[in-house]
Amino acid sequence: MSASNVEGMRRHSARAGYYVSVHVMVSPQRWCIKRLCARARDGIIRVDTGMEVASVKQYSCFDILGPIMIGPSSSHTAGAARLGRVARVISGSTPKKVTFYLHGSFAATHRGHGTDKALLAGVLGMLPDDELLPCSFEEAQKLGVTYQLIPRDLGQDVHPNTVLIELESSGGEITRITGSSTGAGKIRIVALDGLPVDFSGDYHTLVTLHEDKPGVVAGVTQELARAGVNIAYMRVFRDQRGKNACMVIESDGSFPDDTRKRIETITGVRRAVVLEPV
Repeated sequence: MSASNVEGMRRHSARAGYYVSVHVMVSPQRWCIKRLCARARDGIIRVDTGMEVASVKQYSCFDILGPIMIGPSSSHTAGAARLGRVARVISGSTPKKVTFYLHGSFAATHRGHGTDKALLAGVLGMLPDDELLPCSFEEAQKLGVTYQLIPRDLGQDVHPNTVLIELESSGGEITRITGSSTGAGKIRIVALDGLPVDFSGDYHTLVTLHEDKPGVVAGVTQELARAGVNIAYMRVFRDQRGKNACMVIESDGSFPDDTRKRIETITGVRRAVVLEPV
C-alpha cells in the first residue's frame, strides 16, 4: 500500500515512547490511519497497521523532528554550521582567515538561507542553535577573522550542498576540509587536505594524518585497546602507496586526551585530532 498524500501528524505520549499518528490518503475515496511508533528505548520506527507490526527502515526520532537550530533551513543553515564547526576542530583553533568555496545550491542560495553566516559561525565555534549565529559576521570582525565566500564548481560527483573550507592559522598553516550537508542537519566530510575521507560527525571520532607505511595502523589500534576504547567503525584512506594517508576511527565512547597525545608519538603519525559529536 503506497501513500499518495499525508494530511497531518499528531503526537501522543505513551509508556513505550512517542507515537506519531499519520493520516495517509491511499485513494481519493478512502483514508487509512497508520501509526508510527518512535520507541524511546531503541529509536526504531515501526508501522502499526492495526493487525500486525512490521519493521521498516530504521530512523532516529531526530530524523523526523529535525535538529534544534537557528533557521531557516536544516540543510543550508544547521548543516552548514556543523560543517564549519568540524573544520574548526580539525584545524585546531580559530583561524585568522577562512575562505569558503561554495558549490551548487550552497553557491546559489547561501544568502537567502543564511548558509554564509552559519558556515562562519561554525568556524567561530558556534553550534547550530547558538543565538549569536545570525551575528557571525560581526563576531568575526570582533575576533579579527577575515573571510571570503567564493562560488566554485567542485565537480559532478559531490552533493549540491557542498563546501570546501580553507582555514589559515595565525602561523600560516593551511587546512582544507570538504564537506556536504545532506539534509535534516546531517553532514558528510568527504575530503581532508586533499585526501578522500568519509565520516559524519555523529560519533566520537579520531582522525589521524600519517604516513602510509606498515605498523602505523597497528600502533594506533593498540593504543586504543590499552585505553579501553571500542572501535565502532574504522576506515583508512590514502592518495598513493607509501605517501600521505588518513585514518578515521569512530567510537560510541569518548577518546581520552592522553591517548590522543600518545598516538601522536607513534612513528609515522603527523597529527591526531579528536572530534566530539557535533
